[in-house]
Amino acid sequence: DITHLRRLAKRKGVKLNMLMCYAIVRAASEFREFYMLPVGDKLMEFDHLAINTIVRTADGGINTCDIPYSKDIHTFAADYLRITEEATRSTTDITLGDDYMVIGSSALTKCELDSVVNVYAGYWNNPFAVWGKYRKGWFRTTLPLSFQFHHTQMDGAHATRFLNSVQREIDTLRT
Repeated sequence: DITHLRRLAKRKGVKLNMLMCYAIVRAASEFREFYMLPVGDKLMEFDHLAINTIVRTADGGINTCDIPYSKDIHTFAADYLRITEEATRSTTDITLGDDYMVIGSSALTKCELDSVVNVYAGYWNNPFAVWGKYRKGWFRTTLPLSFQFHHTQMDGAHATRFLNSVQREIDTLRT
């Protein structure tokens, strides 16, 4: 249920995608599992979190860009706007480097979806959240969210707690 988030985005004139990214990475910051990433036969631990988003480039292509997590939403929003703008003008992806555990995200806002299946290739084991077009009802707006994770990193109970935490962040977010 993204009713609060959609209203907040409209009222404050901020991007809904930015608020979704913030809610996801803010919720993830409370879970030790999100600071871990399976790499080969090891489980690497990171000190910092980021969320990756995809932007359309000026020439019609796409770039990905990593947005560092900041507990302060104003800092996160400023970074989001600066980095996504840079990525739209760039010919390459914008990455933060090896100090960050990056949560993948993709907003497929031109289609309705209930889930996304992505095959892990061994080199992209990061948790991944995908959403499509939101659905407006009479009194609320919903957004199906597909969440994938590596079972070395967490199990279903962790994922359930995380998704409930994302909903709490969405419901209580203030700018």
